[in-house]
Amino acid sequence: MKRTMGNSTHLTHFILSAYFDTGHLKYLYFVIVLLLYVLMLVSNVLLIVVICVNRSLHEPITGIFPSLLIHILTDIHTVSVSLCFLQIYCLHFYAVVEFLTLTVMSFDRYFAICHPLQYNTHMTRNRISVMVTAPWFYGFLYVSVLISITSSLHLCGNNINKVYCDNYPVVKLACSDTTAVNIYGLIGTFNAIFLPLVLILYTYMRILKVCFSGSKQTRHKAVSTCTPHLASLINFSFGCCFEIITSRFNMNHVPDILRVFISLYFLIIQPLFNPLMYGLNISNIRNKQQAEQIPPSPGTRPLKSQEK
Repeated sequence: MKRTMGNSTHLTHFILSAYFDTGHLKYLYFVIVLLLYVLMLVSNVLLIVVICVNRSLHEPITGIFPSLLIHILTDIHTVSVSLCFLQIYCLHFYAVVEFLTLTVMSFDRYFAICHPLQYNTHMTRNRISVMVTAPWFYGFLYVSVLISITSSLHLCGNNINKVYCDNYPVVKLACSDTTAVNIYGLIGTFNAIFLPLVLILYTYMRILKVCFSGSKQTRHKAVSTCTPHLASLINFSFGCCFEIITSRFNMNHVPDILRVFISLYFLIIQPLFNPLMYGLNISNIRNKQQAEQIPPSPGTRPLKSQEK
């Protein structure tokens, strides 16, 4: 929807054109997404309760689903400009914090496996606080500036070919110079994705070196410790790739239902996947003194057997 003011056009709404007519099946889709949303909330809240008791990490779990459910159930697929930018903020903030948190976790795994005797020396309470807080602070700062630059663009259209708002599709609607937002986006991508991936690769190379030169018990503990983190990293990377593909490439040749699924993969799979992977280790979290437990999470002490 547009509102003409003098010689300029002021957008009041964006049209989410990726939705398609599903007839009465929309109620089925609504129920499926609602159940997934409730399951995602319940599983993450339960895991966070356990994590709070045991002093581990948290993650964002929701931000776009209420609006998504409304769009599925109704035939009105428009979103106000303010709500659209709010969705963009939640989406990018979640992505940045998730990736940087996975980087922090990889360093925790690295020190726990490669330097177990010096774990408490390296991972002090103050250092842990900085490492856990830094992703949230950087995410807030980066996304706030990104939204500020994007919202200042002059837009000549309001059709977004997705089921929710994303920054790049909005930038593509601009008829003003987008150099600043493109350069800033590349810098942010390097800092939030490429550089963390390099650091994660470095930590896993060091962990593999220890595994190959260590005992069978060391390899077993390393595998049991790193598998949930590595699986979460791979899954989230797939979600990011799907998100980039649906945002930057023409998906009109892809079937509607597949295009929507690819768009929702980034939002649904990771929040459902993490509680499953890390929840499998709840018994180990609760029994830290057992030999089969995982190496300590940030803020916890290493195994007594490792301290000897």
